[in-house]
Amino acid sequence: MRNIPVAEVDHLDRAVLAIGTDYPHDHLLVRHEHRRAQVLYASTGVMQVETSDGSWTIPTARAVLIPPMTGHEVTMTGVSTRSLYIEPTAVPWFPARCQAVDVSALLRALILEAVDMEPRYPEHSRDAAVATLILHELKSLTPLPLDVPLPPEPRLRGLCEAFLQKPEIHDPPARWSAELNISERTLARLFRRDTGLTFSQWRQRACILHSLQHLTAGTPVTRIATLLGYDNPAAYTAAFKKLLGRPPTAYRSPDRAGLQRREP
Repeated sequence: MRNIPVAEVDHLDRAVLAIGTDYPHDHLLVRHEHRRAQVLYASTGVMQVETSDGSWTIPTARAVLIPPMTGHEVTMTGVSTRSLYIEPTAVPWFPARCQAVDVSALLRALILEAVDMEPRYPEHSRDAAVATLILHELKSLTPLPLDVPLPPEPRLRGLCEAFLQKPEIHDPPARWSAELNISERTLARLFRRDTGLTFSQWRQRACILHSLQHLTAGTPVTRIATLLGYDNPAAYTAAFKKLLGRPPTAYRSPDRAGLQRREP
């Protein structure tokens, strides 16, 4: 199924429904929720998924698990998605909070295949077997640290959201403290309590995840490092590798078939 609202098929008595959707560049999908669990896969482009407690940056060929009835909005940058909508009873292990995940070559192929299946696929058919195999594969997904937790306190959250739009690795905590009229010690305590990260850890993660959009667009690493305020490209690359376990080149946009381009 392609480019149809899930509401049109949500009533079907099938555990797995797959829908492919193409979005205009820089499209905002306003806050909404689904009755089913959702696996939102970025076939192309970069997605920014935001909920009440965090922001997830999902580059090409990765996915985010969105629990049932979780309010979320999605900003699409050159995105074509492939979504799986799954009956909650079929995935009792699904996380209670959104989770970014890596997608294996097998699962990627299954998702692409499922989009072309009839929505009311016959039981005990090949398509039903594909749906069953998808459910098995989903259990073995590798989580990725592609989220930035957001604090509930309105003023601090406002500063965090503004930073996410234009991050700078050397943005000093003193500026944040002055904006909030609190001490740096109090700021540090709030960050640790509400995000589980120190201020510097949160700032670093926000910068690295923001850079994924530039990487997908093909921006050179040297330019990205400058945009984020790193002292040099090596410092940016080291921070990127420390968070995501792989160098920035591993997150360059793959081709439309979902295969990673080889880079020198």
